[in-house]
Amino acid sequence: MQSTVVADDGTRLFVRSRNGSHAVGEVRAFLCDGVACDGFIWKYLWDDLAPLTPLTHWHYRGHGRSAPPADPSHITIRDHADDLWRVRESLGDPPCVLIGHSMGCQVLLEGYRAHPRNVRGLVLLCGSYGKITSTFHGGPILQKILPKLLEIATGSPDLVRAVWSRLPVEMALKMALKMGEVDPDKVRPEDLMPYLTHVTHVDVPMFLRMVQAAGEHTAEDLLPTLDVPVLIVAGERDTFTPAHLAEAMQKMIPRSEILVVERGSHVAPLEQPKLVDDRIAQFFRERVLLPPEGAA
Repeated sequence: MQSTVVADDGTRLFVRSRNGSHAVGEVRAFLCDGVACDGFIWKYLWDDLAPLTPLTHWHYRGHGRSAPPADPSHITIRDHADDLWRVRESLGDPPCVLIGHSMGCQVLLEGYRAHPRNVRGLVLLCGSYGKITSTFHGGPILQKILPKLLEIATGSPDLVRAVWSRLPVEMALKMALKMGEVDPDKVRPEDLMPYLTHVTHVDVPMFLRMVQAAGEHTAEDLLPTLDVPVLIVAGERDTFTPAHLAEAMQKMIPRSEILVVERGSHVAPLEQPKLVDDRIAQFFRERVLLPPEGAA
């Protein structure tokens, strides 16, 4: 089932859902992407989790089949969190688990901060609570070069767009495999191609502003106050959001547990989908889909 949800500023957001034979009122999973993504990371989870729960996945403003932001300045983590609420609200604000990958972890944390009612759990996949530009590849390198990249992209948008849209995705894939950004022994190249293709169609200045906004955002103060079960999944060799950030989050969040995927990268859910998806399903069965206390 596909639909459109209108955000607070009028931006039209693409939403897809699957209900299956689940009972009305059952817990629904909402899937939140990383920046410049339109769902490639959910390829296996979309089917593997379907027997347990209804699912909803949506595209960020300016991503995939969603419209560009009606207000170009509305691209912060809080803006995405507000959009998430509109998506939840459009489905009747059902009991839910919020699942995020990469920047999606920040989006769902802010989404929980603003609207915690009916949230039954959180799943944070290969992400962080914030300040991501200061930890990329273990240091602030992205934080330092981002202002210059933004200056170039906003100063010559047509030229940057022309060059960016013509980047050969096959070459980008070979570079990612050679540089160890993904596990070459585990990942299927065809699973990465949708992401690499989508990236070439994303508006570059908007993308860079989103990354900058994600780098300035933090939900660290929220972590000790989370009052729902939380599953954290980290890739042992993730260079985008290093595993030590996930381990730090696990110590700060009271009702949390962690899975560190051996040799896993930032796309661990695609490299070892059975391990990751089975663990998420276990989390649903044992921590979320339990009958109320005192029920028969």
